[in-house]
Amino acid sequence: MSGMNRWQQGLLLIFILLVAAGLRLTGLDWDAYDHHHPDERYITWVATTIERPLDWSTALDPHLSTINPFYWPTSADSEGIVVPQDEARRFAYGHVPLYLGVAATRIVERIAPTLIPILPADWLFTRDVLNAQEAVEFNHLTAVTRFLTALTDTATVLLIFLLGKRLFGTAVGLLSATFLAINVMHIQLAHFFAVDPFLTFFVVGAIYFLTRIKDQRLDPEQGDLSSLKPLIFLLLGAVFIGLAIGSKFSAVMLGLPLVVAVWLGGPKRRRWIWLATAVVTIILTFILTNPFALLDWTCDVITPAVQIGPIDIPALNWHSCYLDNITRQSGMVSGEADMAFTRQYDGTLPYLYPIEMQLRWGMGWLLGIVAFAGFGWFIIRLAKQIAISDQRLKIEGGVVRAYSSLITHHSSLVVLAWVLPFAFVTGGFYVKFMRYLLPLTPFLMVFGAGLLWQIGNKRVRWGATAVTLLFTTLYALAFVNMYQSPHPWVISSEIIFRSAPPRSTILSEQWDDSLPISMVLDGQVRLREEYEALELTWLTYPDEFDTPDELEKNLAKLAYADYVTLVTNRVYGVVPRLPERYPLSSQYHQLLLDGDLGYEIVAVNGRYPNLFGFHIKPDTFGWPGLEPSDQIQQYLDDHAGVNNGRADESFLVYDQPLTIIFRNVDGKTADEMWALFDIK
Repeated sequence: MSGMNRWQQGLLLIFILLVAAGLRLTGLDWDAYDHHHPDERYITWVATTIERPLDWSTALDPHLSTINPFYWPTSADSEGIVVPQDEARRFAYGHVPLYLGVAATRIVERIAPTLIPILPADWLFTRDVLNAQEAVEFNHLTAVTRFLTALTDTATVLLIFLLGKRLFGTAVGLLSATFLAINVMHIQLAHFFAVDPFLTFFVVGAIYFLTRIKDQRLDPEQGDLSSLKPLIFLLLGAVFIGLAIGSKFSAVMLGLPLVVAVWLGGPKRRRWIWLATAVVTIILTFILTNPFALLDWTCDVITPAVQIGPIDIPALNWHSCYLDNITRQSGMVSGEADMAFTRQYDGTLPYLYPIEMQLRWGMGWLLGIVAFAGFGWFIIRLAKQIAISDQRLKIEGGVVRAYSSLITHHSSLVVLAWVLPFAFVTGGFYVKFMRYLLPLTPFLMVFGAGLLWQIGNKRVRWGATAVTLLFTTLYALAFVNMYQSPHPWVISSEIIFRSAPPRSTILSEQWDDSLPISMVLDGQVRLREEYEALELTWLTYPDEFDTPDELEKNLAKLAYADYVTLVTNRVYGVVPRLPERYPLSSQYHQLLLDGDLGYEIVAVNGRYPNLFGFHIKPDTFGWPGLEPSDQIQQYLDDHAGVNNGRADESFLVYDQPLTIIFRNVDGKTADEMWALFDIK
């Protein structure tokens, strides 16, 4: 790469960005727009009610506005879905991604009539994004916002090139961008309209601009400002920080790299002025893009009364809907709020579990090892450089200020001021969704690329780089190739519609989706309402107990039903693994798999990352200690490949679930089933 001229480097960067965009846009319709991602489904649902105010005099009224994410408008309506009206809603995300998604959809609606006639009709872009098929708003919003998310994450690849180039040079910048382009976790999350890719884009942009505050023409000792560039970069960094916080509150940790950037790179006599300017810019950006974080005070956020020594602090109601959402999210990630969908993290180790999931699934083994090794190498390298710089300053300059040597490493320290606190805080959460690490992984790509490129032996350097790129690229291609197969719920629904008599009773599991999904089959509209749907409550609501009464209710449903579905491993991946918490429910799934409850398997459907007939399969049964039935094992064996071990639930349940349908063949009574359980 060092032998390339600027034109060649530019062409290579364009190629990398095209690869990144191609991987992220492939499979945009991964669920046929049936809204199988619950977070995306809710954000898009809210987006259908965000409209340009017709009466600007009420635009900022929390209960009358059509742009308030915290309240369903009185006139809320959207074709094809049920939308509540005139009531509060809990929107646990920042306004920025929501507003961007709605704005992008409105722009597309305006340009579509011009573009549709001149573009191929069979293009996914024409059919879905431009809406040539005239889908309802709920589905069209999904297509446009997924397209926007893919482009946003591709833009993050460009930003990480610029950051890698600034830290280590063009070669490392290009390699960092390549690593991020083929990073499977980024590819997957770019297929969902959720806040994390937007947050990550703004975080990387903020850090990059903050590293540019220090300019060679700026003398931090004297405060002479011979260039406006550092100040411009400060303002850009502040705007990106405001947008990042406006996407997700956790970005407030960008305050530390801001302080480091200004203190080491800004003019000595104007540091406080620069910091104040940046803070004001951040606040203004946040207010303009998240107005109802400050305007909606109609929620109940009560802090209980406490006594600190002789001081009694009364209970307070803060009323802020924004604070309400932040505190709820904080309670969830810390484990204080006992949520059924987070109990998968019981017994998982802080820091080690997130790293394991990145190695197995998020990055793949080789890229993951390189990335985390690069993280450690970057810290050690910087510490050594600072120590050496201090020694040189003492020898050459006599007495110097302690921070003088730090100025030389301004950019690296700004990056670490984000990466270290964020990794420490996020890695220690009770809840460890893989997407929580997304604002960290671009920087790990830079560290990994820097580590590889510092290898002195040229053959070893190129060899290690080539092997890492080869295997990670194959993994990325295998992952997007998965989207060439229909979603398992589509296939399973077709089986139900074709084989299950109408009005059959189909059981699903609480906290999971249910089958069948409504669809057009053989030219006929088929609806899930054709069947009676009931829920099994093995994974009970928070603060409830696993009781004989609850078991009796579930067994009565099993005796009555015609079919049972295990749509994902959301329940059977958790309940059997926690017998102390679920002494009765934890026995159910193995009894079902073994056929002891009188149900037999009629269909098993899944899809896996695959390439040339080789599949990368998760083990959804081993961690909870279950033995799959012979039919399930045969299905797994028929998909040749490797068992890559346990996977985080959030990596599997949206776009690659293993779905199993059981039919009631023996008609056992509830009492007969009851006798199979060990009830103490």
